[in-house]
Amino acid sequence: MAAVIVMYVVLQYILGSNNPLYGTVFNFSLLQVSDIHISRFRDPKRAPDFEKFCSETIDIIQPALVLATGDLTDAKTRDKLGSEQVEVEWKTYQSILKRSRVMEKTKWIDIKGNHDSFNIPHLNSIRNYYRKYSAWHKDGSFHYIHTTPFGNYSFICVDATLSPGPKRPYNFFGILNKNQMKELSLMATQSLRSNHTVWFGHFPTSTIISPAPGIRALMSSATAYLCGHLHTLGGLMPVLHSQHRGGTLELELGDWMDNRRYRILAFDHDLLSFADLTFEEWPVVLITNPKSFLYSSSAHEPLDKILYSTHIRILAFSPSVIASIKVYIDGVYLGNAHQVSGPLYVLKWSPQNYSEGFHHIDVTVQARVLFGLIVLIQITLLITFRYLQKPALKEKPGLLTLTSYSLHVFSKINTLYYSMLVLNLYTILGPWFVGELIDGHVGACFSFGVFVGGSFLQGSLTFVAGILQVLFFNLPLMAYLCWCLLLRCQGHSFCSHIRQVRHIMAVLVHLAMTLLLAWQAYSCYFLQRTYGMLAFFLSPMRTWLVVLTSALIYKTWTLKSSELRTYTVEMKNCQSS
Repeated sequence: MAAVIVMYVVLQYILGSNNPLYGTVFNFSLLQVSDIHISRFRDPKRAPDFEKFCSETIDIIQPALVLATGDLTDAKTRDKLGSEQVEVEWKTYQSILKRSRVMEKTKWIDIKGNHDSFNIPHLNSIRNYYRKYSAWHKDGSFHYIHTTPFGNYSFICVDATLSPGPKRPYNFFGILNKNQMKELSLMATQSLRSNHTVWFGHFPTSTIISPAPGIRALMSSATAYLCGHLHTLGGLMPVLHSQHRGGTLELELGDWMDNRRYRILAFDHDLLSFADLTFEEWPVVLITNPKSFLYSSSAHEPLDKILYSTHIRILAFSPSVIASIKVYIDGVYLGNAHQVSGPLYVLKWSPQNYSEGFHHIDVTVQARVLFGLIVLIQITLLITFRYLQKPALKEKPGLLTLTSYSLHVFSKINTLYYSMLVLNLYTILGPWFVGELIDGHVGACFSFGVFVGGSFLQGSLTFVAGILQVLFFNLPLMAYLCWCLLLRCQGHSFCSHIRQVRHIMAVLVHLAMTLLLAWQAYSCYFLQRTYGMLAFFLSPMRTWLVVLTSALIYKTWTLKSSELRTYTVEMKNCQSS
């Protein structure tokens, strides 16, 4: 059972205010991931997913420090009954670190878990592969100090693994002897000079056997203890958080092995916040001010800073561009947070309004992923078929072949190709319409937002409208034109295809396109009624598109035979053979 903690200095931004809770923002963030269990025999996706975490997730969050707190490998036999150190598992772990180049991007510190100690007679044993293949190489507890421009942060590792290390299940509990406790006590004293101290280890304190005064007493000056080992108790306990009597948070995290769990934490003006996450679920969002009351500790944190703060502060990470961040308190919309720099977003607030009772804050983050992806696929399709060599038709071509053939014909007719290419690019980049978005104020609507009254409002519903436009008009229009071109290549005209092609099929296709065009025409009427005549006439994505669509359909059915001669001859030869 394992845990990996990633620490990352987010920012030190000067925002131009003398308010210490907004002007100079000091944030220090971490990630934690638990129970890696690289295995030779089970779950072939576990190691590739961990490599993706080490490369892609780390690249997006850009941590300054990574702490891997044990069970780096599974160390079980094929039948799951026995336990032994499997060198190939350690080699896989090391190769992930090297291929992802994660140790070049961040400081990677990894310690042992109980699985990493299975069947090891002594620390100098050749089977102690941890010393050979890990990044840290060293056995035992230690004190690491991370230095920032706004202070030092201590990280104390608790190594309670057994030596000698028996086979499973007799090393489920960790043990600390008097000498180890004395060593940890000295580290705890040294850490008092730091802004905050975070202890981390493999075993939860409930599974560590230690002499008086006990491991919890030693870490009483710590803000939090981060650990792994228990997974989620087979799904029975998905959340394993507790708070010691002295205020120290003990945060056990669900496993990476089966559930791909990890956690983000942050110190914001020395207030600790965290959120538990699932791998590849984006965006990642953490509210750092105000922090959760449930996980507050007046003994370790300056909680009064929340009352005097001027802004809600949010860290947001995504592989895609973040379009908007909406903030709600008690279900009431407070506003859109704006980006200061990097992952930091802020929104002004009045904490005095929420000084009594309990309140609930929600943050909704929208990223521009689906809309851009759909348009990109269509553009890529057009360009690909434009430059691909047209395949020769064989006897009785099937549906897939005919579809490919029609796309080749479509993309090689300049009028159709460039019209559809410009339409898709314009859907993303161009103003959809210009009109009175507010009475007396002319503005412009884009896919990514609205400009009006000298202000820019980030897109939300505009993205939804863009997706609907592409899925239910742009793509069907291209498919319809390809179908019409295919009929032309087969020697049909508009009138003849109604008689000779399957009548019901032709009627249904034309009816579908007519309904879509009617929907587009109705949207023009909606624009005129809502935003005035100016919006009706200056609407490339509505009014102009109705005209363009009609022109393209007319062009397709009236193309000169000479422009299609090559395709027509090939199609006739195929049909007659």
